[in-house]
Amino acid sequence: MIVYHASKKGFINDVFNGTIADDIDNAFIVHLGRHTSPNEKLSWKNSMMHMYKVINTPDIPDSSSIAIEYQIPLTSKRIDFIISGMDENQRANIVIIELKQWEQAKLSQKSGVIQTRFQHGERETTHPSYQAWSYAYMLQNYNETICEQNICLSPCAFLHNYPADNIISNSCYAEYIDKAPLFLKSDAGKLQDFIKARIKHGSKEDIVWLIDKGKLRPSKQLADTLNSMLRGNQEFVLLDDQKVVYETALNMARKAVNGQKQVLIVEGGPGTGKSVIAINLLVELTKEGIIAQYVSKNAAPRDVYTAKLSGNFKKGYINNLFVSSGSFINTPKNAFGALIVDEAHRLNMKSGLYSNLGENQIIEIIQAARFSVFFIDDRQRVHIKDIGSKVAIQKYAASCQAVVHTTKLNSQFRCNGSDGYLSWLDNTLQIRETANIQLSSEDYDFKIFSDPNELFETIKKKNKINNKARIVAGYCWDWNSKKDPNANDIILPEYNFRKRWNLNSDKNLWIIKNDSVEEIGCIHTCQGLELDYIGVIIGPDMRYENNQIITDVNQRSSNDQSVKGFKSLITQNKEKALQNADEIIKNTYRTLMTRGMKGCYVFCCDKNLAEYFSAKIEPQKEIKKVLRIEPEVNDEVKYIDFLPLYSIKAACGYFGEGEAIDEAGWIKVEGIGKLNHNMFIIQAIGHSMEPMIHDGDYCVFRANPAGSRQGKIVLAEHHNFYDVDYAGSYSIKVYTSKKSFNEYGSWAHEEIILEPKNPLYSPIIIEEEKADEFRIVGEFIGIVKKGDYT
Repeated sequence: MIVYHASKKGFINDVFNGTIADDIDNAFIVHLGRHTSPNEKLSWKNSMMHMYKVINTPDIPDSSSIAIEYQIPLTSKRIDFIISGMDENQRANIVIIELKQWEQAKLSQKSGVIQTRFQHGERETTHPSYQAWSYAYMLQNYNETICEQNICLSPCAFLHNYPADNIISNSCYAEYIDKAPLFLKSDAGKLQDFIKARIKHGSKEDIVWLIDKGKLRPSKQLADTLNSMLRGNQEFVLLDDQKVVYETALNMARKAVNGQKQVLIVEGGPGTGKSVIAINLLVELTKEGIIAQYVSKNAAPRDVYTAKLSGNFKKGYINNLFVSSGSFINTPKNAFGALIVDEAHRLNMKSGLYSNLGENQIIEIIQAARFSVFFIDDRQRVHIKDIGSKVAIQKYAASCQAVVHTTKLNSQFRCNGSDGYLSWLDNTLQIRETANIQLSSEDYDFKIFSDPNELFETIKKKNKINNKARIVAGYCWDWNSKKDPNANDIILPEYNFRKRWNLNSDKNLWIIKNDSVEEIGCIHTCQGLELDYIGVIIGPDMRYENNQIITDVNQRSSNDQSVKGFKSLITQNKEKALQNADEIIKNTYRTLMTRGMKGCYVFCCDKNLAEYFSAKIEPQKEIKKVLRIEPEVNDEVKYIDFLPLYSIKAACGYFGEGEAIDEAGWIKVEGIGKLNHNMFIIQAIGHSMEPMIHDGDYCVFRANPAGSRQGKIVLAEHHNFYDVDYAGSYSIKVYTSKKSFNEYGSWAHEEIILEPKNPLYSPIIIEEEKADEFRIVGEFIGIVKKGDYT
């Protein structure tokens, strides 16, 4: 998504006029529905002034295209500055520039990581060259247009306040500086040369716009790339905080080999890359000779990973990599170099089928390994026995005399990369208050369905694409089909809706089985995994009344183990037990509704809840086809592919009196034949020419037309006459005239009539004696063919 977009000439004008920060902020409001912080506006103002100085040279064409704060598809990451155009070989080029206002930094022992001061103190972050390179890598891997059109990406970093030293450009960062050159305070000229070498000409097509509207590659899913990753191939490039967490974990694991026990707690919401980092750690630590295992309480991810790897690796090898959280009851201390615990919020006190083995899974894991990393999301606690909170892990780690480090993941790669959707969901489910009260269709593909059958059919259509769409539901219906395969489980008689839970024979592989789209899954078969599209049936355990989300644990099925024991808890402490159940139910639906990378479709058993959700969604904006107005285009395409846009007053002045004027922009014109220098475009105003010409249509005219004008649509200028559409002395009307002949055969106008097409409007009549106060400026050729621009 492009936030700010202009030609180089337009950008130069915006910076020169001092409006650039406001222009970007206004673009944020239009595209993202919010303002940005004062600090971010100040950073734009400062950084864009430096970019202004760099690109303000005639050697970089005015028609090259600028994009600021470009959001990489399917992520929450934005590229600071892009300039695009053509190189000397007429190859499309995009220069990606990561802008920093840093003045100093400190070295880090971690690859691609550096430490610098931010508003709230010093912290580690990715090196600017790594960041620029990783953004370019992501863009290239997500967008097919870049490959299809052979577009070259050139990333770099510009630290315009940073003096040269041996820290930011240290040899330990050489790998990434080679991939994305680094330009410092005194390197503005070098950056200019870097851009000039790649952007020598403007492009006939707007390259940034082509990419933004281009075709996206299917998004990678972790389960599909495991085989390649375990063979040492790089399938995911870690961005920003993901890279810092990964390198931090590696560093702590290496320290723990011969030192004190280390524990890392990583907090992260749905789609922040917890599992991707976990698998990358498993691969790298194993490669380094550190005995490591991937640990999870939920069996579904382990079973799916095992199924995906089956046939490529020995069964014993696979089973030794992916293990249950209850596997360490009798494990000797420090038997493992590293244990990587995914979905750690699901850890239990005891283990075994009957929860009667061991003492505490968290302690057992910490004691069994020199280094353990726990990936958690406290808001994905969905079982009454789940104990894996941040506070609990810190407490138990301290009791084991471990060095404890905590960190967070914020980068969003699921739910269309929309942080806004997750915040909206938390606010709507009344889990926590956020500023995201309304959900825009630009944020995420979210829909409420009034009929579960329609929801089911929609998900089945999505599933035909690549078998990555499923229906899930709250556990509010008994699993009758477990004993009787012919029985139905989820029954909604008023809709004639009857479906089964996932087949017992499939167990935890429901999410990848080819025919399982006909079945309905639950939290236990999808937590820790992802799909492209998820359909969610919210059962009667959650409803809306008196402006409150109400949860009702009694509506849960008796088969559901996640709330087993609740009745005994309620006798001990009713208030705490109800609060606990409320949290579990809301967390369950939050987790289900964040499994879809591209979309989430919902049916609510409670109609009030459906209406409540619907009221929280912004109405779908009517998509109008509009034209792109380019501030400037290359000379070689003017009057060949593009015509100038003028105001009606400017056109009349230019073609009548020959006044020098600047065009308001250029519009690509197709379907009206060969263009020439006498042609121009006017935007029609009003309704007098409907239905042929509508208000706002862009109309092509030919100046100074020859021959008869009778019955033709013309652009006219007239004095002492008034056109209501144009509030003045200009008109677009049908020309007719009455003529009289004298005895010598000569003729003269008795009157000229400018006739509207709309019968609700009156014609303008110009009599003979006032004909010298009237002239035809242009003849109507047609309406610009509208493309699929939005």
